[in-house]
Amino acid sequence: MMRLSNLQTAGLCRELALLLHAGVSVGDGLSLLAQEESAAALQPVLENMARYTDEGGSLAGAMREAACFPGYVCGLVEVGERSGRTEEALQALAGYYDAREQMDRRIRAALLYPSVLMLVMLVVIVVLLSRVLPVFNDVYASLGGELTGLAGGLLTLGLGLDAAMPVLCAVLAIVVVVLGAFSVSGGFRQKVLRIWQKRWGDRGIARRLSDARFAQALSMGMRSGLPMEESLDLAQGLLEEVPAASARCRACRSLLEEGCDLAQALRQTQVLPASACRMLALGVRSGSADSVMEEISRRLAREADQALEDRTAQIEPAMVLVCSLMVA
Repeated sequence: MMRLSNLQTAGLCRELALLLHAGVSVGDGLSLLAQEESAAALQPVLENMARYTDEGGSLAGAMREAACFPGYVCGLVEVGERSGRTEEALQALAGYYDAREQMDRRIRAALLYPSVLMLVMLVVIVVLLSRVLPVFNDVYASLGGELTGLAGGLLTLGLGLDAAMPVLCAVLAIVVVVLGAFSVSGGFRQKVLRIWQKRWGDRGIARRLSDARFAQALSMGMRSGLPMEESLDLAQGLLEEVPAASARCRACRSLLEEGCDLAQALRQTQVLPASACRMLALGVRSGSADSVMEEISRRLAREADQALEDRTAQIEPAMVLVCSLMVA
């Protein structure tokens, strides 16, 4: 099954948004994109999507039918179509996936060099312990002495490593293959990240990214005049892959049905940070909840991107430090 890369997703969303802005219908726009598409694998996908929309289907439905778009794209496009803001949703997705592509490149660059350096250091250390250090032991033995203390312990470790050399080589080979696949293959990287997101996607930076996505969808629904419960349901649909986040959204909806106001429901269920809930409460009082929610979504997106950049910047120095300690 073909999966679009971040760059392909961003380009397709941007081109389709421009066509919609020019007054071209979705079906005609997809047909034009299919005619101009240079990638042989993507051209039939666009043609099928154009046929689906010409038969009365929605753009989000066509994307789901194609099964090559990320779930976030289908979900946000559905929000845009339901709210009459399809062009705006596509432009937001183009910017989002452009940023994702740049971030992925920085992550790959930050991981690749230190990982290769660490593997080289491991090989050098194994050779030193298993091949070089025994030579010194033989010299000491010929002089009537032996290696003791730290050197003796390292010698014992080296002999153990020498005995386990086939296993170590296999492990190193697996590590090299996994790192190479993660750096080069977008599909493999997405599978790993999806598994990680299901288990640990509600902590740290992943939680911030989920909050930003939720806020963006909720803001779009509120600005379009959709009922609050429906806007919340649409936003929840973007977080189905994170069970804990989806459960918080359901709890928030239950509070809304019981008569709780939005800001209080979001605060009690911890769907959004407390500072964002305070801003939203002030916006509701002043009658500008939709514009305040839009500002909240932009701020959360900036904070999430900055946190991800900061964490990425820490990877290379940390791995180089580990390599230096190993050599020492």
